[in-house]
Amino acid sequence: MDSNGSIHDKCESRLYIGNLDLKITEATLLKMFSPFGKIVSEDFLWHTRGPKRGAPRGFAFIQYDTREEAELAKDQMHGRLACGRPLVVRLASEKYMLETAENSMKGSGEGHKMHLTGGTMGQTSRSAKIAAIKNKLKSLEEESSRSKKQKQTEDTS
Repeated sequence: MDSNGSIHDKCESRLYIGNLDLKITEATLLKMFSPFGKIVSEDFLWHTRGPKRGAPRGFAFIQYDTREEAELAKDQMHGRLACGRPLVVRLASEKYMLETAENSMKGSGEGHKMHLTGGTMGQTSRSAKIAAIKNKLKSLEEESSRSKKQKQTEDTS
């Protein structure tokens, strides 16, 4: 296997995790993602200068042993609420391909602006929000039905 192949394989099992609440720590992140497979490495990004120096940047990367483990974690965790915010989880190679495509279609300034304000990134964020809302509605419905059953049980006693 050539060196390019091994780099490509690494990208295929590396996840980008975004929209992290600032309260989420490295340990919490590892605990959330360890059930899906063997984590080979983790990069939790911090501000290195300026007034926010030492504060989390709100995103991280996790490298799994295999692509299958990464895909499973992506499928299970994308859109899941963590500290009230829907996680954005995708293969790091997908993020790289999206940014490369956007930058090649537009000038570098416009491409970066498009990345921040909408385009493909906005669609992903929108779908994550929709998934989070659906999860919230489901939990509220379950909670409501539990409290109704409990009230009926108390009334009959």
